[in-house]
Amino acid sequence: MRKIGLLPKLILGITTGAIIGYFSNMYDYYLIVRLLSTFSGIFGNFLAFIVPLIIIAFVAPGIADLGKKAGKLLGITAIIAYASSVFAGILAFIAGKAILPNFISVVDFTEQNGKSIEPFFNIQMDPVMGVMSALVTAFILGLGMAQIKGKALLDVAKDFQEIIIKVVKNVLIPFIPIHIAGIFAKLAASGEIVDIISSFSVIYGAIILLQLVYIAIQYLIAGSLSRKNPLTSFRNMLPAYFTALGTQSSAATIPVTLQQVEKNGIKKDVADFVVPLCATIHLAGDTITLVISSMAIMMMSGTIPELSMILPFILMLGITMVAAPGIPGGGVMAALGLLESMLGFGSHQIGLMIAIHFAQDSFGTATNVTGDGAIAMVIDKVSDEKTIIPEEIEASA
Repeated sequence: MRKIGLLPKLILGITTGAIIGYFSNMYDYYLIVRLLSTFSGIFGNFLAFIVPLIIIAFVAPGIADLGKKAGKLLGITAIIAYASSVFAGILAFIAGKAILPNFISVVDFTEQNGKSIEPFFNIQMDPVMGVMSALVTAFILGLGMAQIKGKALLDVAKDFQEIIIKVVKNVLIPFIPIHIAGIFAKLAASGEIVDIISSFSVIYGAIILLQLVYIAIQYLIAGSLSRKNPLTSFRNMLPAYFTALGTQSSAATIPVTLQQVEKNGIKKDVADFVVPLCATIHLAGDTITLVISSMAIMMMSGTIPELSMILPFILMLGITMVAAPGIPGGGVMAALGLLESMLGFGSHQIGLMIAIHFAQDSFGTATNVTGDGAIAMVIDKVSDEKTIIPEEIEASA
């Protein structure tokens, strides 16, 4: 099983859970569904417990590292990357409002055709603090560590981050397919599985189409500002796009991204600064995925997403994405706290969000990486106009 990729495991989990739930409903035998429900309940409680720790572990060191860097180029790049992510989120909201209501059906996550599918037992794991408390704590620690001269606390924070990353990679990610199987077994037993599967196909189509549209928008804007041919610039970035599809990691794609960015005529010192930085702070593809997916799941739950509810989520998401760990699915892991605190997601909704995000994570990463090339074009032009010399760029990096 270790040789099988995460996406095939997720598909296997969805399929297995759906089959188990369907036949348990047909033959009125719910033992396996209850076993899976027991696991999902425990796993969901552990997920709720670990979310505040994930927020502190990722957000605090991320802000501290960002704040320690100096130079005009850093501020300009960070503002553009944040604006790009927010604009991507708003575009996703507009597209979601136009497309999703025509295809998404309300799903009852609680009823099982009158049958009791309760877990055999439950293990309650209370979080050490609330999600919003964790966010505030992370911001205070991150900003504080960026200001003080000592490194002791930052070293501790980074060690803690390594621990949480190992928990995510070795506990959360490997068991997510079983958790998803439990969710889909209950949905199949309730007779809602057809609506869920059809909704998933619409969500994936909308996400991937919108990501491609957003890449085109980025290169049209970057091309007009830098006076470079947007089509040629995008074509030069295709090797980075397809590399990201395979690696599912912006960080792992950096060497290819740098090579292709320089083919677009970007100065080497600018590329060496912008590409690694944007690999960390620019996650427009993940933002599109998270906004579209969260809106769809809210509609499944009977809630109509409005701009007054989604806009604060997008604004916070742009900041939280800075802390996304460089592992497959890192974007959704960093956003779990916002989904819970700002959109009121429960364990079922979070489980579906994780499934949707992981299943298309390659395309989100490819969108992020390709967008980094567009930002590099803009920064290259800005650096010329502001006569930022290479020494300043090196100091910033």
